[in-house]
Amino acid sequence: MKHIKNIIFDFDGTLVDTAPLIVKTMQAAIEELSLPEKTDEECRATIGLRLEEIPMVLWGLDEIQSAIFAKVYRRIFNDLKKPDAAQCFPGVTEGLQKLYDCGYGLAIASSRSSKSLDEYVNAFGWNKVLSAVLGGNDVVHGKPAPDAVLNICKKLDWNANDCLVVGDAVYDIMMGRNAGSVTCGVSYGNHDRDKLNTAKPDFIVDSFEELVRFILS
Repeated sequence: MKHIKNIIFDFDGTLVDTAPLIVKTMQAAIEELSLPEKTDEECRATIGLRLEEIPMVLWGLDEIQSAIFAKVYRRIFNDLKKPDAAQCFPGVTEGLQKLYDCGYGLAIASSRSSKSLDEYVNAFGWNKVLSAVLGGNDVVHGKPAPDAVLNICKKLDWNANDCLVVGDAVYDIMMGRNAGSVTCGVSYGNHDRDKLNTAKPDFIVDSFEELVRFILS
């Protein structure tokens, strides 16, 4: 991939396996608020959207009701999260370092809040290899809008056409495509190959190690 200079990663389901914690938190919030039941798979399918957007997708709730859900979710999440509650996928830390050492610019564009995102990035020690970390509250329009990619590019003086956007969900692929970037789906996260293919990524890989080899090939 000779023309790719910079890589923008999704976070949840791409770098870190947060799905079990997220689904557990969502189910607890659903029970506390007496919302109509949703399966774990239905909850998992919304990972990648901003938290305030999820209630509208799942139940058609309005902004006020969605804000209440988000507030309850965040409280429960903070109660449940532990240092070992979420682990990065195999090869991620080593892979990020290798890409950085090879001269690639690296950034994260996530729907997660910037505060939560920064906590994870600090915990995993990725600060030195990332040029930008952008959360869902840092943009006007969340995924699949291109705002996150374009904001990162503007901040770092990158060209979106020279960027590879990597994510595990169709929202990530659509965001990258809408920004004019090359896109790569990862099948080990929250959306499988069939689901990812509906967003027409340029490539799909099955592990982070494969992604690194592919980029450096």
